[in-house]
Amino acid sequence: MDVPALARVTVPCHWVPKAGRPQLSSGIDVRLTLPMSLAALHFGRRCSMRQARQRSRSRTQHTVMRYTSMCKDSDAPESMRRRFEAVVAEAQENICKAIEDCDGGAKFCKEPYTRESGGGGIARVLTNGNIFEKAGVNLSVVYGQMPQEALQAATERGADRAGGKLEPGQKVPFFACGLSSVMHPKNPFCPTMHFNYRYFETETGAWWFGGGTDITPSYLDRDDMKHFHGTYKDVCDKYSPEWYPKFKKWADEYFLIKHRGETRGLGGIFFDDFNTEDPETHLKFAEEALDAVPKAYVPILEKNRDKEFTEDQKQWQLLRRGRYVEFNLVYDRGTVFGLKMLGSGVGRIESILMSLPENAQWLYAHEPKEGSPEAEIMECFKEAKEWV
Repeated sequence: MDVPALARVTVPCHWVPKAGRPQLSSGIDVRLTLPMSLAALHFGRRCSMRQARQRSRSRTQHTVMRYTSMCKDSDAPESMRRRFEAVVAEAQENICKAIEDCDGGAKFCKEPYTRESGGGGIARVLTNGNIFEKAGVNLSVVYGQMPQEALQAATERGADRAGGKLEPGQKVPFFACGLSSVMHPKNPFCPTMHFNYRYFETETGAWWFGGGTDITPSYLDRDDMKHFHGTYKDVCDKYSPEWYPKFKKWADEYFLIKHRGETRGLGGIFFDDFNTEDPETHLKFAEEALDAVPKAYVPILEKNRDKEFTEDQKQWQLLRRGRYVEFNLVYDRGTVFGLKMLGSGVGRIESILMSLPENAQWLYAHEPKEGSPEAEIMECFKEAKEWV
């Protein structure tokens, strides 16, 4: 697959880093394997290429990331495809760095891959760390011909997202880009965390954003849930006071394990088929929600990482991970979409199943003891609660 030539882009120090991003040392070049105009657009926003070059010659510089665009060469630098890809690529670097710093042991491997049909991805996986048993952050760019059953899995509105009536067996030309992560800590008092932010287009003109961030504890800590949900309420409230309650309810309903009548975790925010605002607003919201991941999650890990636990508490964690597996393989839209795309030569099984934990457990007809901490959190899984 042809890729753009390496563009050497210098970024003034007052542009980056944003609040909440890792502080980067000065005196080093920014290097992006993106068209120069895209880099100027993303980091300089509305500045011209000439302005970007002039500013870069006279100011301190930072290293941001190295990244090779996987969009089509024909995709314009100012297109939402390239701009969303740039946002999630930077978020992948920042989040992985924050998690590595928190773990203090293992590092994320980095596995770029391409697809013969076009597009590709970067898989980042950390295993056997001080805190984490397994953590994955996967960036994916996909385009080609989508079977109708895959479109049905990709969006709640299904085939009507094709932009017109489809003949039986007709495929839908599409583009999709997303960043998805699941992190499974070792300690039962440290919750699993998941996020996914994605952008879809069909060649017939339909477009939408989707995603969210949610948390899955094995034990209930109300202060932790207040912090996690409060972080995302703050992000949502910047755009509309209606967004957090709407997206929180959506998460509670989406992450329901229907065959058990319980949720996978304690929610967060979730949205799909989202195009009610102008594209710029949606892009900015996704960027800020990604920036909030370390702020929402890392303090909970730091608080609970060294707590002692018993073998019974570890077994309960493994049982809850079993529920996680059940949801992901039966109901999760991203997993189902990926599996249905395999026949088209677009999916990659390692990336699709990256979310699964290394260890999980199922016990026959297990019920937590009445009045126990396990029973306490089960009540929350059975009936959604308000945390903020």
